[in-house]
Amino acid sequence: MKRQSVKRRARMAAYVVALLFGACGAQTAKAQLTVVSVSPAARSLTTPVGSSIAVTFDQPVNPATVDSLSFWAFGRWSGTATGTISLANGDTTIVLTPDEPFFAGEQVSVYLSHDLAGAGGAALRSGGYSFQFWTAAGRANMVFAENDRLSTRTSPTVTSRAYGGIATDLNGDGFSDITVVNEDTADLRVFLNRADDTGLLNPFIQPTFPVNHRASPSEPSDFNRDGHADICVANIDTNSVSILMGNGDGTFGPQQEVGVGAAPRGIAVLDFDGDGDIDIVNTNMTSDNMTLLRNNGNGVFNLQASFDSLGSGEWALNAADMNEDGLLDLVIGARTGQQMLVHTGNGNGTFSIASIQSTGGSVWMIACGDVNGDGHEDVSAVNSTSNNGAILLGDGAGNLAAPTTYATDSFPLATDVGDLDGDGDLDWVTSSFGGDWRVFRNDGSGVFSFDQEVPSPTAASCCVITDLNNDGDLDLALIDEIDDLILLMDNVGTPVVPATSTWGLAILLLAIATAATVLLRRWNAGCR
Repeated sequence: MKRQSVKRRARMAAYVVALLFGACGAQTAKAQLTVVSVSPAARSLTTPVGSSIAVTFDQPVNPATVDSLSFWAFGRWSGTATGTISLANGDTTIVLTPDEPFFAGEQVSVYLSHDLAGAGGAALRSGGYSFQFWTAAGRANMVFAENDRLSTRTSPTVTSRAYGGIATDLNGDGFSDITVVNEDTADLRVFLNRADDTGLLNPFIQPTFPVNHRASPSEPSDFNRDGHADICVANIDTNSVSILMGNGDGTFGPQQEVGVGAAPRGIAVLDFDGDGDIDIVNTNMTSDNMTLLRNNGNGVFNLQASFDSLGSGEWALNAADMNEDGLLDLVIGARTGQQMLVHTGNGNGTFSIASIQSTGGSVWMIACGDVNGDGHEDVSAVNSTSNNGAILLGDGAGNLAAPTTYATDSFPLATDVGDLDGDGDLDWVTSSFGGDWRVFRNDGSGVFSFDQEVPSPTAASCCVITDLNNDGDLDLALIDEIDDLILLMDNVGTPVVPATSTWGLAILLLAIATAATVLLRRWNAGCR
């Protein structure tokens, strides 16, 4: 009996141990809240402007952790997406239903912070989760007619050196405004949209908004999460980055200026530490490195660290999810070494080198987007003294194929992509300081053909692609930095839609839906 009792106790102990280990195993399996799907699909190009955003997890989410700080979206032109956040599918899906549609043809970034947790306490990974998608643009035939010209000067003899700009709705009226960054006058000049469907802009707001000398690259975001679009700018000559908070009426507050490396030339915005707010990364040409600026959550930035990208002469910069792990990565153009480097995000404020590829020339600026429709991020570049542009296809694992180059005018400075004809793929515009703007049409497979050239008054330095008149197709705001002019180019004409084909019918229906959404937006604006 004693021997049987010992055996019985041994079996019981083994059973209890098995239960404990099984419970621990089950707990381990649920120890992390994991994203299993997103809608719209990451990197998609034709999302209807009225879409909601949904993220589904592997387990129910704790509703107490879901709010506009832990789950939010920012449209590059429309700004922060305000709306209703709800749970669905047994609390496994979070849904953001925007109050207003996104703008046609814009890129939207979605951010989830590590504060999200499962109902059982399982936390989202420390790096959070981010993804991007593009909304559909209406069909157009890429015939551009000049609608207006505006000067960035206060007087004919005082140059501003209008280097570049962004097209973000600064006053919440549902129309794209243009903010121009000026090198010589070291300021921002805001041209508010008239908001009357003409695509015309008012003269710039005065007094202007100071930054610092040779202010150049810029990016919009909502850094302090107040729902208003903000801006960050790299100042080349003062080795600094300026951050200005938008007031929601088209004006900006005083700059916060943070010292970085020597001669900052590129800038990108992303959540690199998973806390749900937007941080800043910039390149430094002369000090040959990168700088990370951490956001404290209120739009106050501190220098976190600098690191060597392993490239020579870091210059151009963009943020995109190159290896498709739900963390935005850095694509770095190194001008001296003529290199394109991909550094994948680790989710903790650090990055790891993934690949190095030739740029095809002396890179000046880069832009990312899926140009061949395979679901992976690709890179477009312009190569200044090499007088060409380049397309580098991504494989979804952080690698880039060798560049395919295209001739541009002399000394190209800017590359911009957008669906100019509304056929569901990204077209391409290059801006050349020694020449004009060139428009390239995408055949859908990432192969581009020269379509047209828009003459510059003197020096084409930037192209801002956006829907200025809210008719659903994409227009152009072209900036000449020597004459200090903005040329507003309306995408006019009646497109030819091959409705007899399945794809043509789909595009036609999408165009009708986009137009209906735009008309509804205008009606709602009139009611307000």
